[in-house]
Amino acid sequence: MTDKTITTHLPSLIHRIGSDNTKKAKLVALECGCEIKRIRRSRNWQVAGNEHSFKKLSERLRLSEPEAMQFLIRKIDERLTTYNDKLERIEDKLKRLVIQNSNITLAELMQITNCSITEARFARFDADSF
Repeated sequence: MTDKTITTHLPSLIHRIGSDNTKKAKLVALECGCEIKRIRRSRNWQVAGNEHSFKKLSERLRLSEPEAMQFLIRKIDERLTTYNDKLERIEDKLKRLVIQNSNITLAELMQITNCSITEARFARFDADSF
């Protein structure tokens, strides 16, 4: 696990989930090792923590009140997926995609991963020889 701090923005949090749910979410976040705080004096909020605490917070919110905290859960999960995608090397990601779906086209690989055609061809070749 990495100790890098991940931050995600929660625009209009109180308007979306309510004041009481925001207070509950702040308490749960502190228990999980995250921090939900307001950005200066605006109506926007942010949640900060490491990868492990983000996963823990998402699970706890999903178990406690999934319908009330849906916005918060979705934002945390979206941030975790983008964070994990950035950690994976492009070659490994391409190879994984080709192995998962052997009928994927080069254009689809390029669209999903924003890679060049040569990288997509190398990934296809490596997966076929694997």
